[in-house]
Order: sequence, then C-alpha cells, then structure tokens
Amino acid sequence: MTSDAANIIDLYDRHALTWDNVRSRSLLEKQWLERFLAPIPSGGSILDIGCGSGEPIAGFFIRSGYDVHGVDSSPAMIALCKNRFPQGAWHVGDMRTLALGQTFAGILAWDSFFHLTEADQRRMFAIFRAHAAPGTALMFTSGTKNGVAMGTFEGEPLYHASLAPDEYRALLDAHGFEIVAHVAEDATVGGHTIWLARSK
Repeated sequence: MTSDAANIIDLYDRHALTWDNVRSRSLLEKQWLERFLAPIPSGGSILDIGCGSGEPIAGFFIRSGYDVHGVDSSPAMIALCKNRFPQGAWHVGDMRTLALGQTFAGILAWDSFFHLTEADQRRMFAIFRAHAAPGTALMFTSGTKNGVAMGTFEGEPLYHASLAPDEYRALLDAHGFEIVAHVAEDATVGGHTIWLARSK
C-alpha cells in the first residue's frame, strides 16, 4: 500500500492528458466552491493544492476574479495550467513539503489531500496553518473513516486514505481552525465527503 501511495505522483504525471480529458467540466462542486468563496473578498488569493490541470476548479476561481496560486506535483499538469491560465501563479511541488512563504485568503485541497497516507495527512495540517491568515477559508475532501481505499486509473492502482472524522476535527482544532461545515458523502456532489473550516 505504501508503494501505491508513493506512485501517485508518477501516475498522474504520466497520464496527465488522459486525466484532463476525462475530468468532468460540469462543475458539480459549484455549490461548495461558492460556500468556500463566501468570506473571501473579490480578487482575494486562493491556494489550490493539487490543482491538477486547472479545470474546472481553478478556472472557475480565475473567471470569478480571484488570484489563484496552484500547486501540483505533476509537471505535466502544471504545464496545462500555465497554457490555459497564464495569469495564474503555478508551482510544481509536493504538498507535503510546501513552503511558499506567504498566506492566502483561501486554501483548497479538493480530491488531492486524500491521496496521502494517514501519517502524511496528519502532517499537512501544520502546512495548512503556515499558509493561513486569520479568517482564511480551508476546504478539503476526505473519506468517511480511517483506512485505505484503493481505486484504479488507466488500469493502475490509485491510492486513497482517510483519517477518522474525530481525528480531522481534533487536527483542525489543534491547528487553529474552526469547522464551518462538514457533510459526509454529500449526494449533491457525487458522494464527496467535505470539510469547510476557517482559521481563528
């Protein structure tokens, strides 16, 4: 399982164009993205961690007038972002070692953070905190219980993991975030489990 987690970066980089082609542009996530944006002033800065190819989420933010900084471990994905949205700030980087030296009004990790091992997910909360100002919105997706869930992409193993809900709550609290909303397996967004929080 650990090797499958370690292969995630290479898997997405090798299949970046395929992923971009199959990624839905329907923006099923829009209602949650709008909740995330609600406290962020027009033109505010957003850190999109695991931004992929930039569509549809980063593109939605950019078209809505926000200052997007996207981070992805795949150079091929970031190349797609730069081509589509040259006005954005795009970074090739591993979220587990992210240290941009600035804070943002919003931090998003939609369908990205859950590719990390449980131990790496725990360590991410200090990274979220380091990039948050007072009042920063934080939103991420997770599983519903502690453990590993395997999928496949292009016939290869696709690793996902989650902590227990109580541990996410404890980690958010310990790092200075208060929960604004949490819905497990929200049917309106394809069964995603979503956490929305705000830094104190």
